Amino acid sequence: MSAVLKTSSPAKTRPARAAKRPASAGHHSKRGAAAFIKAVADATPLERVEIERQGVSGAFIKEISRKIGVPTVRVFRILGVPRATAEKKAAAGQLVKGSGGQAAVGLIRLLGIAGEIAANSTSEKTRGFDAARWLGTWIERPQPALGGRKPADLLDTPTGVEVVARLLGSLESGAFQ
Repeated sequence: MSAVLKTSSPAKTRPARAAKRPASAGHHSKRGAAAFIKAVADATPLERVEIERQGVSGAFIKEISRKIGVPTVRVFRILGVPRATAEKKAAAGQLVKGSGGQAAVGLIRLLGIAGEIAANSTSEKTRGFDAARWLGTWIERPQPALGGRKPADLLDTPTGVEVVARLLGSLESGAFQ
């Protein structure tokens, strides 16, 4: 299970551990997208705060868009980042910070959760399963547990990301919250 679900109740809180340097916004360019996604998914809440403060590169947001199969323009809209701003930052190698950067970290978290669910599955159907593409489709579909809203429409706020992360995590056990 991801750190999101491990920290949702006192019984599932991680034990204290020595502080480590959080994954940097440039982490993905040094070790690859998969490593950055895993680092965000595995981060403690305090480590994730530091990642959010650093921001996410505009180019990486475009890479996420390709991974999940959602047009870049739509991903920018989901994250609440004006297209011109995101394109400018991507071209200049700059970071998207503030609420857009936080939303991007939230989407990266969701990628990690979806990947963990697929990895933990014992079903033969998960062999070769593209969790990122599945997530891209899932966030664009209205969900009854969200009152018929699309998960994508909630990802521009920290609370919305948390609600969607909990719903996504509940899919693994079949216990919808």
